[in-house]
Amino acid sequence: MRLLVVGAGSTGGYFGGRLTQAGRDVTFLVRPPRAARLRERGLEILSPHGDVTLQPRLLTAAEIGAGGAQPFDAILLTVKGYMLEAAMDDFAPAVGPDTVILPVLNGMRHMDRLRARFGEAAVGGCICKCATTLDGEDRIVQLNGMQELAYGELDGRSSARMQALDAVMTNAGFDARLSPVIEQEMWEKWLLLASMGAITCLMRGTIGEVEAAAGGRDFILAVIDEVETIISAVGIPPREATVEAIRALLTAKGSPQASSMYRDLQSGRAVEADEIIGDLVRRGREAGIAAPLLAAAETHLGVYKNR
Repeated sequence: MRLLVVGAGSTGGYFGGRLTQAGRDVTFLVRPPRAARLRERGLEILSPHGDVTLQPRLLTAAEIGAGGAQPFDAILLTVKGYMLEAAMDDFAPAVGPDTVILPVLNGMRHMDRLRARFGEAAVGGCICKCATTLDGEDRIVQLNGMQELAYGELDGRSSARMQALDAVMTNAGFDARLSPVIEQEMWEKWLLLASMGAITCLMRGTIGEVEAAAGGRDFILAVIDEVETIISAVGIPPREATVEAIRALLTAKGSPQASSMYRDLQSGRAVEADEIIGDLVRRGREAGIAAPLLAAAETHLGVYKNR
């Protein structure tokens, strides 16, 4: 199976790098500056599971557009949500009639856009659980030992293409899992990300710092309740065990946990406010659901973005 990884940042670079290290047929689609950097330094991963420097196979959008690649069997889409439109233009020539697109993006708005552009059959479901970042030298740094990738057909069926994908992902240096309920898992991940993002960004602190503040625990639980209410109304309701696990995770005393959006905010980088918070507020509003804490987080992040 030929796999195209769109983006070689902290997420795409990590999973694509591990697949490359395991000998899988992987090509990265990257912008010219990133391609030049990777050709000069290699793809560097610093991880509790072992450091590695790789010389990956690279393509740019100009090379694909000029006929530099045949359609790929699978595309792992790992860009930030605000880069989706440009990314779709870039990888469109690599999509054939049998290509499956596996988006590892936050929220669910990207699913509507991908299906509108490439058709229902072309889009599969995918989530990752891995805390990674790029350091000052553009190296991929894994922040803890968690490294899971789950994927599947959105309707839950066991297709030949997903079985083939699972064979490629299994035993490739990370935890891989073929899921029959991948769409529900995607909504559940949004529950976690929107809750953690709103909590840490609005209060400008880690989970442990917010929990320790006066009224912090009640605030955290209220945010989770708002997110759960909207998702249950407009998407696939999360499983109760998942909700309880998220409540426990986000109220843990002394927890250093913080959302990647909060880390981006602290570093002065662009944030996925619209994809993680804004789209959820919009869906809730259309369903007649008030979410004042999420709306406050959206406005707060809007002020940051406008600067």
